[in-house]
Amino acid sequence: MLQELSVKNFAIISSLQLEFQMGMTVLTGETGAGKSIIIDAMGLLTGGRGSSDYIRQGASKCTLEGLFTMPKNQELVNLLEELGIETDEESIVIQRDISTSGKNVCRVNGRIINIANLRKIGEFLVDIHGQNEHQELMQSEKHLGMLDDFGGKELFKIKEQYERIYSEYRMIEKKVRNRQKNEKEFAQRMDMLQFQSDEIAAAEFVLGEEEQLIEERNKLGNFQKIADALAASYEAVNGDGDSSLDKIGYAMNELLSIEMLDPEYKAISEAVQNSYYLLQEASGDLSRHIDSLELDENRLNEVETRLELIRQMKRKYGESIESILAYYQEITQELADADFLEGRTGELETLLVEKKNQVIENGLKLRDSRKKIAKKLEKNILRELKELYMERTVFDIRFTELSEEQFTEEGLDQVEFYITTNPGEPLKPLVRVASGGELSRVMLALKTIFSKSQGITSIVFDEVDTGVSGRVAQAIADKIYQISENSQVLCITHLPQVAAVADYQYFIEKEIIGERTETKVRRLKQDERVAEIARMLSGSEITKLTIEHAKELLNMAGKERKS
Repeated sequence: MLQELSVKNFAIISSLQLEFQMGMTVLTGETGAGKSIIIDAMGLLTGGRGSSDYIRQGASKCTLEGLFTMPKNQELVNLLEELGIETDEESIVIQRDISTSGKNVCRVNGRIINIANLRKIGEFLVDIHGQNEHQELMQSEKHLGMLDDFGGKELFKIKEQYERIYSEYRMIEKKVRNRQKNEKEFAQRMDMLQFQSDEIAAAEFVLGEEEQLIEERNKLGNFQKIADALAASYEAVNGDGDSSLDKIGYAMNELLSIEMLDPEYKAISEAVQNSYYLLQEASGDLSRHIDSLELDENRLNEVETRLELIRQMKRKYGESIESILAYYQEITQELADADFLEGRTGELETLLVEKKNQVIENGLKLRDSRKKIAKKLEKNILRELKELYMERTVFDIRFTELSEEQFTEEGLDQVEFYITTNPGEPLKPLVRVASGGELSRVMLALKTIFSKSQGITSIVFDEVDTGVSGRVAQAIADKIYQISENSQVLCITHLPQVAAVADYQYFIEKEIIGERTETKVRRLKQDERVAEIARMLSGSEITKLTIEHAKELLNMAGKERKS
C-alpha cells in the first residue's frame, strides 16, 4: 500500500506531499489540471521510463519519493535480500531523482539500484491500469501472457519445465546447424588451432623462464666487467702485502689486549672482530666466484636465441609466457571438444530428435494445463461481465496449434480472446470487435479477477471509465470499489458514480502563482465532495437539483458500503 507520496519540481508541480489510506481513493478535477501527473509520478517510482521532460521549468532536477507498506510476499523479500537492500519488514521507501543532464538515481531504503531492479520491485507494489493496458488487450500476442498470469503458481512450474527443455533443444539445434553450415570454416579453424598448439608445445615454455634468461644474459654480456671487479675487490681485501684484511686483523689483536680494561674498549673490539670475520667470509666468496668464472660464448648465443623465440611467441599469442600458456590451455580444450564433437555429429542429431520429442511432450502438458485454466478464466470473466451489464456476452479463449517450425519458448500454441456481446452474432477476435466501453469493462473484469489472486498492494485506475455512462457507470464504480476491498485503489475518474463510492476524494486543480502555473491537491471534506460531484454531474453550472443528486449518490454509496 502507498502511504505517502512526495513530489518536487515535477512537471507543473513545485512541491506536493500526499498521504493515502487503505480502501478506495479517487482523484478528480478539471481536464488538464494534472491528475495524470500524480499517476506518472507513481509510475516512475516503480520503474517507469524517466525523462528530463518531467522536470519543472527552471529546476535542475525533480525528486519523487514514496513510502510503501511492505507486502507479505516471500518473493519480494528474496529479491530485496539478493539486491542487498535492508528492510524493517514494515515499509519500503523509494526515491528517484531525475536531472536535466538525463541522469537517473534510484534508491530503495537508501541503497542505489538500477531501473531494471526498481521495476522488479515495483511489480510487487503497484499495478497501474490505464489506456496502455487497453492497448495490450488489443494486441492478441499479449493474451497468452494474461492467461499464464491467471494460472499463477499452478501453471508456473509446468511452464518452467517446458522452457528449460526448450532451451536445451535450441542449444543442441544450434550446435548441429553450426556444424552443418560451417564445416569448411570449422575445419580451417581446427587446422589453425592445431598449428598454434604444436608451436607453443614445441617451445616448452616454463613460468619465470624469461626473467631467468634476462638475468643470465646480463651476466654473460658483462663477463669482463664482473671479472675485473671481483679480482680488484679480492686484491684489496686479501691481496699480498698491505691488504685490508691484514690491517683489520692487526687492529683486532691490538684491541684484544686492552678490551678488559674498559667496557667501551670491549665494544669496539667486538665490532672490529665482527668486521674481520665478515670481511674474511667475503674474501672466501670472492675467491669462489673468481674460480668459477668462465666465459661461454655459445651459452650467450643460446640465451639470445631463446629470448628471441619468446619475443616472437609473445607477439602472436600473449603479452607474457603466462598468458601464452593460458591461451595454449584454451585452444587445447577447444581442440579436445572438437575431436569429441566430430565423433558425435551423428549422436548430436539423434540427441536433437530426442530433445525435440521432449519439447513436444512437455508442450502438450502445458497446453492441457492452459486449456483447463482457460475454462476457469472464461467462467470468471463472464461472471464479472454479468455484473457490468454484459450478461449476454459470450467470451471464448481459443488456441491455435503451431507447427514444429513455429515452436517458441512460450509453448506450442498461440492464444487469442474471442467475444461477442450481441446474441446471435458469431464470436470474433476481441481486438477487432470490442468498443471502447466494452474494452474497459473486459479489462476491469480481468483486473478484478487478478486482484484477488495476485495480491498487489496498490492498484491504480487511470480513467478506465472512458466511454460509459448510466447504469454501466454505476456498475463500474461498484466493481472498482469491490477491488478496493482486497487492495488499495487509487482512481482518476470523470464519472460522478465512481467518485461517490470512494472512501476518500482528492481534488486536483491548477493555480497561477507568480505568473507560473502550479498543480495543487487537497483532500475534500464531505460538503466539498457534494459540490465536486455536483460539478461532475452538471459541468460548469451547478444547480440545486445537481446538489441534491450529488447528495443522493453519496448517501447511496454510504449505504452500499455499510451493507
